[in-house]
Amino acid sequence: MSRIAKNPIKISKDINCSFNDGIFLAKGKLGEAQIVVNSNFNVSINQDEVSVIPIKDIKNDPNWGTTRALVANTINGVTSGFTKTLELNGTGYRASVSGSKLKLELGYSHDIDFDIPKDVKIECPKQNLIKLTSINKEKLGAAAAKIRSFRKPEPFKGKGIKYSDEYIFRKEGKKK
Repeated sequence: MSRIAKNPIKISKDINCSFNDGIFLAKGKLGEAQIVVNSNFNVSINQDEVSVIPIKDIKNDPNWGTTRALVANTINGVTSGFTKTLELNGTGYRASVSGSKLKLELGYSHDIDFDIPKDVKIECPKQNLIKLTSINKEKLGAAAAKIRSFRKPEPFKGKGIKYSDEYIFRKEGKKK
């Protein structure tokens, strides 16, 4: 067991945190975010650190570490935010943002219009790059996974949408 739950979360002076009725709220320079904390735990807020404390005497509850990680992700989201970068590999594959939609040309007979979630910002610095940013790590990952699911990378030529830090295991083709 890692004992990560016992570690306090350091916060800076420009973050305002509050905990009322099982809801943890954090306000920072990028905005504000809130999560519902498990009813078995209480969040104590000091001047420069936040701790997750079990209400009952539970030493081996796996939700303790999960709750601490969710609180830490909420604090990190409002201070620095989260980003994911997707790459499009393939001839004629391109992406562009128009209004509240992401237009994807992925070699199908039609273009794919993806509605951008309200908490996620998407920009395309190049035609084959999609950069997603958000203060909510869960919604960011869900949006990136949905975009990637439109054309997953295939192992023979590596065509498709992949994460920028993802490695595609390449296979050898047919032999004569």
